[in-house]
Amino acid sequence: MELKTILNRCHPVKGFVYQKVRFGLGNEILVDVVPRRGSHGYCGNCFKRGTTYDTGKNLRRFSFIPFWGFTVVLLYFMRRIDCARCGVATELIPWADGKQRSCYAYRQYLATWAKRISWSEVGRVFHVSWGVVFRSVEWVVQWGLDHRELSGIKAIGVD
Repeated sequence: MELKTILNRCHPVKGFVYQKVRFGLGNEILVDVVPRRGSHGYCGNCFKRGTTYDTGKNLRRFSFIPFWGFTVVLLYFMRRIDCARCGVATELIPWADGKQRSCYAYRQYLATWAKRISWSEVGRVFHVSWGVVFRSVEWVVQWGLDHRELSGIKAIGVD
């Protein structure tokens, strides 16, 4: 079974295709991600669909969940979208946000480990800085706060 098949099964990304998987330097697996043919991107400002204005020349690297001791990195050339509302803007990608270099799935993975062991130890085990673990935990906590449901609570008791 190929890693591309595993990624498509466990982490499908709508509108994008895992194209090529290869070994990089050391213990690194590089995965090329390309837009699905004929798909339109989403504006990073207003989240509306738009046509591709152009494609960036700089390859962006996004850290993904390690696989059997190998570091997995998604590689992608960001598109700029010609949005009817905002003009030309960088596209919204479904696996990461803003200038973050870690995928959502990897941040959730690191935050889950950070519940079990110290943040500095998580950083050592997964070869990332303490700051990456901190930002992952911060992102997960903020997501939880944004999506909490308090409508069914009638009273809070304090002992």
